[in-house]
Amino acid sequence: MLQEVFLVVYQRLGDYEERSRARSWLYSICVRVASGQRRKVNRRRENVTMELPEQRSAPAQLQDVEDREALLLGHRLLALLPDEQREVFVLYEVEEMPMTEIAAALGCPLYTAYSRLRTARLKLLAEVARERGDAR
Repeated sequence: MLQEVFLVVYQRLGDYEERSRARSWLYSICVRVASGQRRKVNRRRENVTMELPEQRSAPAQLQDVEDREALLLGHRLLALLPDEQREVFVLYEVEEMPMTEIAAALGCPLYTAYSRLRTARLKLLAEVARERGDAR
């Protein structure tokens, strides 16, 4: 409401004449703005419906915290893997490269790359299961 008073004063400043005191001029603007606000409140009615309001979604901050925690967990789990297994796992699962390209990029046979991926997955699943067991 105060902002509205300042807007009206700014808009009407050119109309102000020195004949009356500034204090009474400002007071009359305040009275008119307050009166207009009361009229708006009296006209506004609540809409009654039989439907429940929409459910609130989780706050964005909570999602950000969960995302950061998941990212830290992922980094910690990947740090447990030997370099060869981590490289294959990240290239395949994160970068979504085809296994033939991964094997060529790493200079290893295709079946060795598949074996490293399988071993990395098993180690990560075992670590996640171990952590869940500790949490209970």
